[in-house]
Amino acid sequence: MGPLGLLRRAERFFVVTVFLSMVALFALNVLGREIGGEVASRLTWIEEAVRLLNIFLVFGALGLALERGRHVGIDTLRRRLPPRAQRLAEKIIDALGCLTTLYLAWLALGLTRFVLQTGQRSPTLDVPMGWIYAAPVAGFCLLSLRYALSFFSVIDRFSQAPGASDAEKGAS
Repeated sequence: MGPLGLLRRAERFFVVTVFLSMVALFALNVLGREIGGEVASRLTWIEEAVRLLNIFLVFGALGLALERGRHVGIDTLRRRLPPRAQRLAEKIIDALGCLTTLYLAWLALGLTRFVLQTGQRSPTLDVPMGWIYAAPVAGFCLLSLRYALSFFSVIDRFSQAPGASDAEKGAS
């Protein structure tokens, strides 16, 4: 298994672990509310924890979703182009996507640094909020990597998209 395979496996493990943690925490919260009283009041942190885990879930899955062609896109025009123009359009999309997501990661990094410097902490978990703002940094970096891999034809994300023609799927 190469580096990309290891990255995919690590991302899947992370996303599944976060998702199952969210499910377990919600189940515990429901159980605590049914019991009520002291138990319910001790579990007030769960709602905030699940909200924050959801942020990591979404940003952690960005790269995998792009690689599998699961991001929303309007590709009617691209698919009607002749093959050579279609490949050129795909390269332009990948280059712009890579640059945009690198810029967003850079902005998110600046925001993370700023929030860490303020010393702001989450209300019930008492976690530094700057670490929560790190989720977009990691997610946009992983997304940028996938755009770059697609640009250099290491992955073929366009043939993975739902609705891709049989010719596109056969080319991969």
